Amino acid sequence: MSTVTRRTVRQPARETLTRRRVLLAAVELADAGGMETLSMRKLGEAVGVEAMSLYNHVANKEDLIDGMVDLVFGEVELSTPGADWRQAMRHRAISMRLALSRHRWAIGLMESRSTPGPATLRHHDTVLGCLRQGGFSLTLTAHAVSVLDSYVYGFALQEKTLPFDSPEETAELADSIMSGFGDGEYPYLTEMATAHVMRPGYSYGDEFEFGLDLVLDGLQRAAG
Repeated sequence: MSTVTRRTVRQPARETLTRRRVLLAAVELADAGGMETLSMRKLGEAVGVEAMSLYNHVANKEDLIDGMVDLVFGEVELSTPGADWRQAMRHRAISMRLALSRHRWAIGLMESRSTPGPATLRHHDTVLGCLRQGGFSLTLTAHAVSVLDSYVYGFALQEKTLPFDSPEETAELADSIMSGFGDGEYPYLTEMATAHVMRPGYSYGDEFEFGLDLVLDGLQRAAG
């Protein structure tokens, strides 16, 4: 009589569900389709659980959004203590814009949360500390944060809503619009399109640092 040896086939270990894993999955879904496509049902499917199980890790949809926004703030690179305020604010602004370009759903949500997370609080405290240590008065620090954030978020919003994403699309759109112009009609728009926007390699995003340096120049003069 032959003996049949039974082997137990081990199933791959199921990844433990954590709040961070839930938040990362939610960010990924929002990156792909926007906040309007994010639901607890879809999020549950993404992490392999029933939607109700998510409430062991997030209290509700608002808590979920709070956590998602906190993750985005955590991606923004900040200065180390004692860093030159101008270099630090420039680096932070560029890093913030890049984070918002990766997570366009977050534009309009970053400063809207009434229960900010630890990364959000650390971000703002570091920015304020850098300016105060750089010699800014309390009032000028408030002005600086307001104008810098208005510029960064405003640019990110405009960039998000532009009807083109690449130099090729930019040139095609400009050419399409200009095809409806009569000879000599709208001469300055034509000049801007043909001599600037339609040049090879043009990217609207390149305008960001020019405007940022103007803002920083003004703050430097105000700080004396």
